[in-house]
Amino acid sequence: MISNPKWRRRIIRLFCAGLLAVALGWFVLPFAMPLPERLAGDPVASPVLLDRHGAVIRHVTLADSSRAAPVPLDDVPADLIACTLAAEDKRFYQHGGVDLLATLRAARDFLLHRRVVSGASTITQQLVKISSPPARRGPFTKIREALVARRLEMTWSKKQILTAYLNRLDYGNLRIGSAEAARFYFQKPLADLSLAECALLAGLPQAPSRLNPLRHPQRAVVRRNTVLGRLGNAAESDPVRIRAALAESLVLRPLQDKQTAPWLERQLQDLGFKSRIQTTLDLPLQTDVENIVREETAKLKDANLRHAAVVIIHNPTGQILALVSSADWNDPRGGQLNGALTPRSPGSTLKPFTYLLAMERNHRTPASILADIPSPFRTPQGLDLPENYDRQYRGPVTLRAALACSLNVPALREMNQLGGPQALHHLLVDLGITTLGADPLRYGLGLTLGNAPVRLLELTNAYATLARQGRHQPPVLFLPSTFDVSSSMFDVRSAYLIADILSDSQARAPSFQPGGPLDLPFRCAVKTGTSSDFHDNWCIGYTPEFTVGVWAGNFEHQPMKGLSGIAGAGPVFHRAMLRVHRDVKPTWYEKPAGLREVSIDPRNGKLVPADAKYSRRDIVPADDPPAVATAADYDPEGRALLDPTYAGWFAGGYNSRRGELALDASQAVAEPLRVISPAPDATYLLDPEIPSGSDRLRPVTNLPGVARWHSDTLRIEPGIPEPVIHLTAGTHILTVTDPSTGATQRLTLRVKSL
Repeated sequence: MISNPKWRRRIIRLFCAGLLAVALGWFVLPFAMPLPERLAGDPVASPVLLDRHGAVIRHVTLADSSRAAPVPLDDVPADLIACTLAAEDKRFYQHGGVDLLATLRAARDFLLHRRVVSGASTITQQLVKISSPPARRGPFTKIREALVARRLEMTWSKKQILTAYLNRLDYGNLRIGSAEAARFYFQKPLADLSLAECALLAGLPQAPSRLNPLRHPQRAVVRRNTVLGRLGNAAESDPVRIRAALAESLVLRPLQDKQTAPWLERQLQDLGFKSRIQTTLDLPLQTDVENIVREETAKLKDANLRHAAVVIIHNPTGQILALVSSADWNDPRGGQLNGALTPRSPGSTLKPFTYLLAMERNHRTPASILADIPSPFRTPQGLDLPENYDRQYRGPVTLRAALACSLNVPALREMNQLGGPQALHHLLVDLGITTLGADPLRYGLGLTLGNAPVRLLELTNAYATLARQGRHQPPVLFLPSTFDVSSSMFDVRSAYLIADILSDSQARAPSFQPGGPLDLPFRCAVKTGTSSDFHDNWCIGYTPEFTVGVWAGNFEHQPMKGLSGIAGAGPVFHRAMLRVHRDVKPTWYEKPAGLREVSIDPRNGKLVPADAKYSRRDIVPADDPPAVATAADYDPEGRALLDPTYAGWFAGGYNSRRGELALDASQAVAEPLRVISPAPDATYLLDPEIPSGSDRLRPVTNLPGVARWHSDTLRIEPGIPEPVIHLTAGTHILTVTDPSTGATQRLTLRVKSL
């Protein structure tokens, strides 16, 4: 005992100072340490993508490629909490953030063995560590974590700390939090875990890679049994349950990442962060259509078809029920491109919009007669003589037949009658096609044949506007959705007539064999398209309920081997349309007021009795019906008379209809005279070295065999279908006349010698 009062006072002061220092270090100094920023809010959950019914499509990875599903502590089973405490911090509820006994034990073991034998970090300290930026491990780091843990214990409840800890733990395989770990390893909710499964999960955070149960199941079981052994040492444990858990076999059901709609995550950028994102997709339908695409493309592998994309739209709402981006997401040859969003040449799928414009602007009807004859057109590159798919010309055809059989020449002629590509370009842009650019003239008349790139999703939605009989609205992929329906894009009657034609299997029979993919057990409007050199296949169709669009081809633009739209995209369309209507009974449109059914002669479009030899059913505006056929429309043998527009075709080798048609040179032509070549004020050079002779010019008009050419200074030799003009040096005036109307055009021609 110290008797010196001076020393006694000094010792007391030192002791008090020590107590004060400990108090300051234990209670005050921690508040000088900021809490990790990651603890400022709730842990981030992986966004969950849901289908329209709330079914989970997938859990989206976070920025670090991990997945997390935070839950409140009340959702964590007591067994998992008990196992976690046994594994990591058995005195969690007794200490204040730092376990002094464990720290002393760890220090003793380190001194005895000269290495770390056991850890002393509490759950609170571990929470600080996993919530802080990575730092070099050392004494100062440990001290900082201990001080922050103390502050956390003085400001948070034990429940808050344990909740944050269990939701931030790394359980391996990029699974963060106990709920996500249970979903990944066992495909179970937390509440359904057994005691053995709880112990397995509780043991993994110690070394997630080394104890990975998928790669090292034995290590994981040894660690599980260690946790169960520690739990068994607790006074309140049930020995029977512990023994049963120790005997339980390890049964893992690792969750495989679903490939359903793998393109979907890339569409989330503009939505902002949300924990649950509901889409308009129908998961069972999406899965079935993906299987259809895989199966049908596999059948055509030998034809060099590898990919297809599908869009299915619910017409009343504009919601996308299914979207398939490619046949195989893992194909290195572009499988992760989205075929529904990749611009491709649409082939003939734009023709319905050309004919719709012709109906609304040029008073065409399905019964109108169009000329399917050789028709040259002037383009910036020179003269173009388009052909039909089969390289034939049929003469007079109804608009119904021209569209149903997808004839090229009548469509081009109708676009020319509309004044060029501007009208179609404007309509397509208004319908939401964003890939055409601002200049319609860059495509010329070929726009109706699909020489401009379009996206499947946008074109399918344009067809959905047809299906809604003119009402346009943007497609919708996420719920809830709000949209403003624009005013009607076109007349209900025009939309009805287009749908009637596209659903007319009899009208398309000459080009599309009955019983093929376009024929369904219910009425459906459908159009195919094939781009040049078989690079792209399309098939798009609709009922009042749904619109289905299909593209098929190769992302690297390799051509398919002779596959048309009906053979490539058609089978996918057929099965997809059947599937979407499996549970929804298809309907059809009621005929709008102002239309009536008539019988027409398909050779001239005029009204005839229903029992006439040449009679076809058709629908026309009630206030603008075709003229009634008279005897003057036929020759004595009953052949329909053609005007001189058809003279060149009639006399040529394409005419296989001489038994039903005859030419009447006295009739007025149906269209005004148009000179295609030579161009006004053209200059020609005479080159004597050209073997075929550069001194011969064959003019071209839209009335071959009808127009009459004259020149006072040039010799004109008769020819079929157009004459031959023999050129000589000088400036010449050419005159061309339509004899049926007397219309005349004059052209100046300059000829120079080299």
